[in-house]
Amino acid sequence: MRRSTTSDVRKKDTREKIELGGLIVKAGLRYEKRALLLGLLIDAAARLKGDAQERSRLAALGAEAFGERDD
Repeated sequence: MRRSTTSDVRKKDTREKIELGGLIVKAGLRYEKRALLLGLLIDAAARLKGDAQERSRLAALGAEAFGERDD
């Protein structure tokens, strides 16, 4: 039973990582260097801390890219 649970956790983790990689591709950043991608994410995380307006702006941008418009 424990082995099955560990396997399920690993599968879930792998699936999540694949989905996150898909976001990089969808954003058009597939061929950028990893250091640049990590820098972008670190910068974005820092800018989001305590800035609800920026978080909202970026969430709207992402929702539009997914085709989820709030019209």
